[in-house]
Amino acid sequence: MALIHKATLRPTKLELLADWLPGRDWYTGTAGEVSRVNTFRFDDPDGAVGIETMLVRVGDGPVHQVPLTYREAPLDGGDEWLLGTADHSVLGERWIYDGVGDPVYVAALASAILGNTGQAEQFIEVDGRLDPRELSMSIASSAGSKTAVPDVGAIQHVTGGDPTVIVTDAVELAVVRRLDVGSELDGVVLTGSWSGPSTPWPLASATVRHHPQ
Repeated sequence: MALIHKATLRPTKLELLADWLPGRDWYTGTAGEVSRVNTFRFDDPDGAVGIETMLVRVGDGPVHQVPLTYREAPLDGGDEWLLGTADHSVLGERWIYDGVGDPVYVAALASAILGNTGQAEQFIEVDGRLDPRELSMSIASSAGSKTAVPDVGAIQHVTGGDPTVIVTDAVELAVVRRLDVGSELDGVVLTGSWSGPSTPWPLASATVRHHPQ
């Protein structure tokens, strides 16, 4: 379950992305005001880290995928992946990271792909009650219902580019950055759908390297 607070964030996520995206080697749009196309979220089983994947664009440019994690304190060794910090009017200062370098996102993505666990349900807190928030897109995995999800272990290395490849002790994940190029992915594939695109778009894939002993 993802709890969405009625709150302000300064700077906003889109403002942070506008500064950060042009410096990425996989970004093929122009600099400018970033707009949200869609989003989906995963659960952190420990409830400590917010995990949100944003699909964004500048103007009528290409749609790019940026998984973000929101933390209440800096991620140890995560400076390379930091977009910046922002003040959340309810939760206080948040450290915002590119999720490909955050082990909590990596584990959640592996679970969604290999275990077909889907996205988090979303709720908004209103006057002390939790109101469900309608999901704006769907995700689906090509995994069978009995696919085992190993403990992904530590991140060994991340290779930038498109797709961005994340290698852990047990799995290899590929995260598509630009969605409209029809990326071909190996392994079990996660796709996303919403009103607009005529067919689901590949988002990411996973292959099991081995099961840690």
